[in-house]
Amino acid sequence: MASWKNKMLSLGLSAAMTVSMLASIAGVASAATVTVGAGSYTNTLPAGATGPQSTIYKTSSVTGAVPTNDWWSSLAWKQYSDVMFPHPFGIQAKADGLGVSYPVQSASADAMFGAYSLDFTLGSSASSSFPDTRLDGYSDWTVSMLWNNGGGGTMRVTSGHGVPYLYATYAGGNPKLTFSSTPTVWSGSASSNVLGVTVNGHHYALFGATGTTWSGIGSATLTNNLGGKTYFSVAVLPDNTTATLNAFKTYAYSFITDTQTSYSYNASTSKVTTTYNVTTSAKEGTQTGTIFALYPHQWKNSSNSLLSYTYNSVRGTMKTLSGSSFSTTMTYQGILPYLPAVGSYNASTLNSQIEAVRTEANHTVGATDTYWLGKYLGRIANLLPIAQQAGNSAAVSNFESYLENTLSSNFNASGKSNNLFYYDGNWGTLIGYPASYGSDGELNDHHFHYGYWVRAAAEVARNNPTWASQSNWGGMVNLLIKDFANWDRTDTRFPYLRNFDPYAGHSWASGDSPFADGNNQESSSEAINAWEAMILWGQATGNTTIRDLGISLYTTEVNAINEYWFNTSGTNFKSGYNHNYSSMIWGGKSVYATWFSADPQAIRGINILPVTGASMYLGYNPTYSQSFINQLQTERGNNNWNMWPDIFWEYQALYDATGAIALYNANTGYTPEDGETKAHTYSFLYNMQALGQVDTSVTANVPTYGVFKKGSTRNYVAYNAGTSAITVTFSDGKTLSVPAGQIATSIGSTGSTAPAITSLSPTSGPVGTSVTISGSNFGSTQGSSTVKFGSTTATITSWSASSIVANVPTGLSAGSTNVTVTTSAGTSNTSAFTVTAASSPAISSLSPTSGPVGTSVTISGSNFGSTQGSSTVKFGSTTAAVTSWSASSIVATVPSGLAAGSANVTVTTSAGTSGAAAFTVTAVSGDFSVSITKSGSNAIFTFTPTASGVATTAPIIHFQSTALYGGAQQNVYMNAGSGGTWTYTVTGLSTGNVVKYSFTYNKNGIQQPESAQQTFTF
Repeated sequence: MASWKNKMLSLGLSAAMTVSMLASIAGVASAATVTVGAGSYTNTLPAGATGPQSTIYKTSSVTGAVPTNDWWSSLAWKQYSDVMFPHPFGIQAKADGLGVSYPVQSASADAMFGAYSLDFTLGSSASSSFPDTRLDGYSDWTVSMLWNNGGGGTMRVTSGHGVPYLYATYAGGNPKLTFSSTPTVWSGSASSNVLGVTVNGHHYALFGATGTTWSGIGSATLTNNLGGKTYFSVAVLPDNTTATLNAFKTYAYSFITDTQTSYSYNASTSKVTTTYNVTTSAKEGTQTGTIFALYPHQWKNSSNSLLSYTYNSVRGTMKTLSGSSFSTTMTYQGILPYLPAVGSYNASTLNSQIEAVRTEANHTVGATDTYWLGKYLGRIANLLPIAQQAGNSAAVSNFESYLENTLSSNFNASGKSNNLFYYDGNWGTLIGYPASYGSDGELNDHHFHYGYWVRAAAEVARNNPTWASQSNWGGMVNLLIKDFANWDRTDTRFPYLRNFDPYAGHSWASGDSPFADGNNQESSSEAINAWEAMILWGQATGNTTIRDLGISLYTTEVNAINEYWFNTSGTNFKSGYNHNYSSMIWGGKSVYATWFSADPQAIRGINILPVTGASMYLGYNPTYSQSFINQLQTERGNNNWNMWPDIFWEYQALYDATGAIALYNANTGYTPEDGETKAHTYSFLYNMQALGQVDTSVTANVPTYGVFKKGSTRNYVAYNAGTSAITVTFSDGKTLSVPAGQIATSIGSTGSTAPAITSLSPTSGPVGTSVTISGSNFGSTQGSSTVKFGSTTATITSWSASSIVANVPTGLSAGSTNVTVTTSAGTSNTSAFTVTAASSPAISSLSPTSGPVGTSVTISGSNFGSTQGSSTVKFGSTTAAVTSWSASSIVATVPSGLAAGSANVTVTTSAGTSGAAAFTVTAVSGDFSVSITKSGSNAIFTFTPTASGVATTAPIIHFQSTALYGGAQQNVYMNAGSGGTWTYTVTGLSTGNVVKYSFTYNKNGIQQPESAQQTFTF
């Protein structure tokens, strides 16, 4: 159902009352009509209609359609934004800058919060108040905001989902941070460019450009003195250790300039892979990539190596990784356009229920706005194939005509001012009239509304391909899809994926997000209805681009729903929250409530409807599904549902169809939910009784399929949208012949043969050992199959029907264990494996054996373990960043802060620490030489360039001594000497004082990494 701030309509209102509350549109507009195939839309706002506001708070850098329904949408709609939640941050654009928060986590009986509570405001010394904040750029999950005082003072900040950094650039002013109270500075000083601070128990790193200094330490306002530089960044830190600050410093100057997701669907494995890419620009040095913070639906489905840092969020624990990209792989479990007629229902009863709908005076039984008319279209689209199965040709003809005529009429704007679509070129959106729930003025809920329309069009296309051709009405259907899920980045008429948030993994309903809790979505099931519609429309019309995007969005959002709405894993909800389900997800909270009713039936049912052949995901976890209904029954005191009983019976049928049928038979006089019919509910219940529960252990190589298990038998279903017969192959080896345009079943199959292990190689080894398991009946792809060593699941690196390669899992003690393979057909015989005590790692060689800080070193040896996990590499006592790890080879970077000289390299795993391998840290060679002259209590440092283009502007000397400045490192520009040299005098030294020093300089105009730290004794 719609998630709109003013939506208070009960779904139980009469049609007349609903109509009376909708805005009427009267008069005839003089409109410019744009033809699309046989249809058309208008590009002139119809007379009396409401459209979105004309003002868009954006700069000239933003062209084309403007995204809406995003986590940052209020930025474009308002002078200053409402609160936005790019987790792990909470932020708000204000007159004085960007309010920054690490959201405070809490819970009450009916809500979980990750609330914005101001820690500091990131502003500019150029202005204490800016006239507005404007959208200055965006990408798939980031946004750039611009503050401009009109007099040369600007601040531009980029933020994004899963980005623990804020990237800022300045003109005409310096970064000015105003804290809610005086922060504790636990790293750095006034003369260092980087500070570590804590305020309100939250830890941040403040990264000024190299050579910059700070003023205001000890007060609630800190200013970074840029000294001609233009960039600055902030990181929210998981803790307040220097090691963590230094790890985040690695990417602090690697500014994100673009983010982009790409999706791929592999039919043969039924897997959806999503790749998340970032493009970065190095403000200092040459570092690329960033640190990502992943949501639970991402890190649970990613094989990328994770870092040890985590964040708390309202969605659950966010885990981190570093690099320029990561990917997730999820299983697509298939959908069906309708269920096969395999139930033991009474044919006469079903036909009378179909006839009751056929003989209605008007299938559009209430309001005609785009939401309610969409529901009525969906109602008949669900009933049409049932009429075909029942052989009721009169009903089939009636339903087909209703769908075709209703769609065609509304897809024609010629000479009309109502029941048409209008394209707003300012925002880049297609708005249907009559509108409702803010779908016009605020651009709310387009995926909810139009999903029903596309689903109805897909059913027409299944039966009448000519109607659906692009030269007829198919062009208008594609245009509707482009409005809520534009797949073509080059088509700037519409934003890319308006409603779907690629990083959050789910959709947002509010177009303008005018809330203190961020954006929101209530009816996740109506979002799924939109992606189902895309799959079926793409399948019916041969458009695999639309189909495969629909599969990707469906699969991703199903995973997100199970994590954040249903919490089927049990790991994401907070203590103190009293429910096993959240009905509405916000940027800053999750709640047990709806926009329109406090009835727990409404609160739960809104994330079930509409029930279709794509609703099987609601039964992926039958134990959870039963607990969902049990809690509803406890909340109401009984299971005599008096609101949407058919929706709850259908949901129950996914885990207990017989029980659902008993409830149905006890209340056959019920009133159907507005988008339902008694015929659909009746047939659904009995068909599910015959099919059984959803079996997620088996997949198929077509998009439209379902696998079910009833007792010990497996039931297979597949639909063929093509014009010739196909053979569908299931992952357990089952094949099913499906005629063109038909649905086929195999009911009562005992399934495939259980897997059998014939040998292991090797038969013993420590944790991390790669073991080849040979045998039969493993299945051609892994799917949801597993390998276990004892009771511990192993990580798989290769899988085929007769051979699996798995790693001995961590956590196993030395001794004997049994290996088993489990597939959908059962569990194999056991095969003995001996876990041996892990051998300590051993280094055989380093390459190279010397080099400056930043050198990439390959460490060869044995017993490193197949993945890094918590293992480390150290140069001396300093932990190195690792870029690659395998059992016999590690690639690590010589860490910063090391002095020139010997630094032994060691590898530490859970089995122990290796012997040391000698490495020599060298000063940066070839670019410069350094001489130091004593004079009294002074040390005069002379920096002499030895290569062309080096230090054409003043280099920076970084020096530190316990005898000076309280031991704080100093960062100062050197002075011009003679003959192109640069000098700096360190004063106040005594005999025996040790000075550590290094340099930052440019070469051919490019700033070089800080040189290796060296030591001088006075």
